[in-house]
Amino acid sequence: MNESRSLLGRLGGWIWGLVSGLYKLLVVLSTIVVIGLLWLAFRGGTPVKVEDNVALVIAPTGALVEQLDHEPGRAFLENIAGDQPSQTLLRDLIEALEEGARDSRIRFAVLKLDGLTSASLPQLEELGDAVQDFRQAGKKVIAYGPWYEQDEYYLAAQADEVVLDPMGMVNIEGFSAYNNYFKDALDKLGVQVNVFRVGEYKSAVEPFIRNDMSPEAKAADRVWLGNLWSDYGETVSEARQLPETAVTDYVDSFAAGMKKYDGDAAAYAKNAGLVTSVETLSQFRKRMGAIVGIDPDHGSFRQINERDYLRAVRHERSKKKKQDKDEIALVVVQGEIVDGDGRPGEAGGDTIADLLDQARRDDDVAGVVLRVDSPGGSVWASEQIRREVQALREAGKPVVASMSSVAASGGYWVSMAADQIWAHNSTITGSIGIFGLIPTIDKPLEKLGVHTDGVGTTTLAGGFRIDRPLSPEAAVIIQSQINKGYRDFIGGVAQARKLTVAKVDEIARGRVWSGGDAQDLGLVDELGGLQDAADAAAKLAGLGPDDYELQEMEPDHPFSAKFLSDFYGHVGLSAVPGVPQWAHRLLARMDVVGQLDWLNDPRGMYAYCFCTPSNTRR
Repeated sequence: MNESRSLLGRLGGWIWGLVSGLYKLLVVLSTIVVIGLLWLAFRGGTPVKVEDNVALVIAPTGALVEQLDHEPGRAFLENIAGDQPSQTLLRDLIEALEEGARDSRIRFAVLKLDGLTSASLPQLEELGDAVQDFRQAGKKVIAYGPWYEQDEYYLAAQADEVVLDPMGMVNIEGFSAYNNYFKDALDKLGVQVNVFRVGEYKSAVEPFIRNDMSPEAKAADRVWLGNLWSDYGETVSEARQLPETAVTDYVDSFAAGMKKYDGDAAAYAKNAGLVTSVETLSQFRKRMGAIVGIDPDHGSFRQINERDYLRAVRHERSKKKKQDKDEIALVVVQGEIVDGDGRPGEAGGDTIADLLDQARRDDDVAGVVLRVDSPGGSVWASEQIRREVQALREAGKPVVASMSSVAASGGYWVSMAADQIWAHNSTITGSIGIFGLIPTIDKPLEKLGVHTDGVGTTTLAGGFRIDRPLSPEAAVIIQSQINKGYRDFIGGVAQARKLTVAKVDEIARGRVWSGGDAQDLGLVDELGGLQDAADAAAKLAGLGPDDYELQEMEPDHPFSAKFLSDFYGHVGLSAVPGVPQWAHRLLARMDVVGQLDWLNDPRGMYAYCFCTPSNTRR
C-alpha cells in the first residue's frame, strides 16, 4: 500500500512537472509571438508600393512634436486598437514633402489637417516652408478641411487652394496667456507658499502668491504675444495675397460677419478671402479624381498618405548603395527638464547629458544640433546638459542650438553654451531667471488637529520640514542660493553671448522674448529652422551641405522598460473613446499636482517659464 502510494506520488509529481513545464513553455512562446507582433506593429509592417500618378496626403494626427515621446502604454493601446497616433513627428511630414517634390509618381499634395490637435507657430513655419518648396517644384498643394482651427489654418493658408466644407468655419481668435491663480484658495487652506526669485518678470511663481497677473507680467506678455500675432497675420496675408490687416479684420468683424451671412461661417470666410472654395467632401474627392483617377476600392481619388509613403521611399533608399558620410547628431530636448532619467514627455538631465557624451566619444559624429522645445525646469539638470555641450566644444565638435516652439528659462540655459543659436521669429525664449518654491502645511495640519513638535541639535535641524513654518535662517539660505543661481545664469549668458553682465541683467530678470526680438538683443544668432541649424553645424565642422547625414540620437530603452514602464500606470481619460478634446484639456489644466510633478531639482531651484500661448486648440 505504501509502495502504491509512493508510485502514485511519483507519477503525480511527474505529471505536475510535465504540465508545469508545458505551461512555462507556452508562456515563453506566447511572449515571443506577442513581442514579434508588437515589433511588427511598431516597425510599421511591409511598405506599400507607390503607384504612378497619385496624390500625397499629408494628414498629421494628435500633437506635432520634435520627438515621439508619448507613454508606452498609450502607444501600445493605439496600435492594438488601430487608432490614429496621438503624436506626429514634424520631421516626418517635412521629409515626405521633400521626397514628394522630386518624385515623379506624386502628382500633387493634399493637406488634411483636422486630425491635428496641437502645434506651435515655429513648427508650422517649418512645415510651411516645406509646403512652399513643394510648390516651387511645380506641384500644387490643396488643403481640404471640414473645419479649420487657428493652427491648422496657418498651414492651410500656404496651399494653392484652401477648400472648406459648407458647414465648416475658419476659427481664428488670436493668442492669449491666461493662468489660474490660487492665493485665496491656498490662504483658505492655510498653505504658506514660500517663494524665492530674482527678476520682476519671473512670473512662473505668481499663481501661488497672487490672485491675478502682475502689471510687469502683463506688459511683457503683451509684447511677445503681439509679436506672434503679427507674424501669424503677416504670413497668412502674404500667402493668401490679402491686405496686411486681413486676419485681424476677420477676427474683429466675426460677430458682424456671422450676422450678415445668417450664421454661414463658410460664406463669411470665403468672402473674406481666407478660403478659395466651399465644397463637400464628395465634391472635393470627385474633383481630385478628375486629375489622378478614382480608386474603386475606397471610392476616393488615388492617393497615398505620408506614413505609407515614407515607409515606401525609405525602403527604396535602403536597397541602394549607402554612401559613407559624416554624421551631424541630433539631440532633442523636449518637455520639462527634470533631474534624472525623466519619463515620457520629459527631458531627463541625465538622459540628455548621456546622449551628448556619446556624441562626443563617437568618431563618426562631426557636430551636434541641440533641438530645444522646452520651457525649462530643474536648474541642476539644465546645468548637466550645458556642461556636456561645453565638453563637446572643447573636444572640437561644434554644437548648434535650434530653438523650436519654446526655449526659455532652462531651455535657454541648455542652449547658451552652443557655438550658434538659431530660432524662429515666433520662438518663445529668454525668461532668464531663477525661482524656488517651498510650501509649508503646518496650518492645515493644525486645523485637522495634527501638531508638529520636537527638538533639534542646531537652528537649522528640521528647519526645512514642510510641516513647520520655514525658519528665517532657512529663508536666507534659499534666497542666497537663488541669487547665486541668477548670477551664474546671467554670467554664463554674458560669457557665451559676448555681452556684459549688466546688459544681460537688463534683458533678463525673467522677461520673455520672441525669437525676433531675442536676435535683436543678441540672445539669438540667426533665424531659421532645423535644417538651417544642421547646415550651420556641418559648416562649422568643415562639411558641405551634401557631405553629412543628420542622425537622431535617442536614449536606449530595453523593450520591457519601454513597453511596461507606464502600461500598468494610468491609461487616463485620454484613452476613453468619445471623450471630447476640450474635456482632456480642461482636466489637464485642473490637474495642478500633475502639472508640478516635474519639480524634482535636488536643490529646489528652477528656471521655468509658464509662457506657452493659448488659442482655441490648447
